[in-house]
Amino acid sequence: MRAKRRAMSLVKLLLCLLALFAALFPIYWLLAMGVRPTDEMRGHISLIPHSLTGEHFAQLFAKEGFGQAIINSLQTTFGSLIISLVVGICAAYILARRRFRFGLKKPVTYWVLLVRVLPPVAFTIPLYIMFNKLGILQTKLPVMLACVLINVPLIIWFLISFFQDLPEEVEESAKVDGATEWQLFVRIVLPLVAPGIAAVAMLSFMYAWNEYTYTVIFTRSPSNYTVPLALSLLNNEDSLTNFGLVAAGGIISVVPITLFVIFAQNYLISGLSSGAVKE
Repeated sequence: MRAKRRAMSLVKLLLCLLALFAALFPIYWLLAMGVRPTDEMRGHISLIPHSLTGEHFAQLFAKEGFGQAIINSLQTTFGSLIISLVVGICAAYILARRRFRFGLKKPVTYWVLLVRVLPPVAFTIPLYIMFNKLGILQTKLPVMLACVLINVPLIIWFLISFFQDLPEEVEESAKVDGATEWQLFVRIVLPLVAPGIAAVAMLSFMYAWNEYTYTVIFTRSPSNYTVPLALSLLNNEDSLTNFGLVAAGGIISVVPITLFVIFAQNYLISGLSSGAVKE
């Protein structure tokens, strides 16, 4: 019996290691391609690089203008994230706590969900016409506003359940203590839903950072290219098989998302242990 259990444990361990290898090997291969000289990518490619180089990273910033693309992505991502969180959190709280006349609460909630489940390409034509009439197609605003359009419904739908699960006694006790609506919302409600905010912020950040469709359609000037669009333009007729350059760009593009997720996860853990219900 013990031998059978040990065998099963060994099989499970091997399966977990296999799954871990399958998940981590693409990341390793991306790193290996990014620091491998171009000469080693011709013919047979070894699993471990024989030498390391930073020429691909240097070329990205010196010739491809990747630094400006990173700045553009950071501006559009954080700009859309801040606007989306402010609008989405306030709207979710109102939908969860306030009563609507004529039974409009459910239709509004489902309308928000409908906007989120529709494919983003469905909004391209009306958004393009609107942005063109406003004369902002030469700026970063179209991509930022388009990300806000997609992220706000996600934030609202995700956070409504968090606000609904909060005991109303917490808010009532704060009102008895003399707290205003703004103090109640900022000092009592938001800390209690911090885990939900952290989770939805991660999702919104990753979507805005990886946004490609709206960037291709709305961005006309190379000075406004974001990281996904700059990555797609690395493979052209002159450098069709420059895998090292593309791998280096992929490594750089992953760093901001990784750092943001690590920060959000730490905040998520601290949010789970903070806050208390006042009896």
